[in-house]
Amino acid sequence: MHVRRGDTVQVIQGDDVGKRGRVLRTIRESDRVVVESVNMVYRHMRRSQQHPQGGRVRKEAPIHVSTVQVFCESCDRPVRIRMGTDDEGKKIRICAVCAKPIPEPGAAKSKKK
Repeated sequence: MHVRRGDTVQVIQGDDVGKRGRVLRTIRESDRVVVESVNMVYRHMRRSQQHPQGGRVRKEAPIHVSTVQVFCESCDRPVRIRMGTDDEGKKIRICAVCAKPIPEPGAAKSKKK
C-alpha cells in the first residue's frame, strides 16, 4: 500500500474530491484508508454510559486507497510516489514529480526516552 498512517493525502475522485486530510488508519485486508474529515457518515448510537444521550454521531468511514494520492509539500500538489534508497541504503519514498524524499509520517516528532 502506497499510503501510511499519518500521511497527508488528497482525494482525487468521488464525492469528497479535492479534500485534503491526514490518514488515521489503514485497512490492508480491504485496501481502504480512513482519512480525517473525509467521507463523513452518521452512526446512530443507542444510549449507553459512553453516550448517555444517544443520538447521531458523525465519524469518518473508510474509502478505497486508489481514490487518494500522497500530498507532496515541495510540489504543493498530490503526486505518485516511487521507492528509492538513501545514502545508507535504506528504502525511502520519493516524489515522482520533484524527486525529493517524502518524509516519514512520524519522523518529525521527537522521540522521548
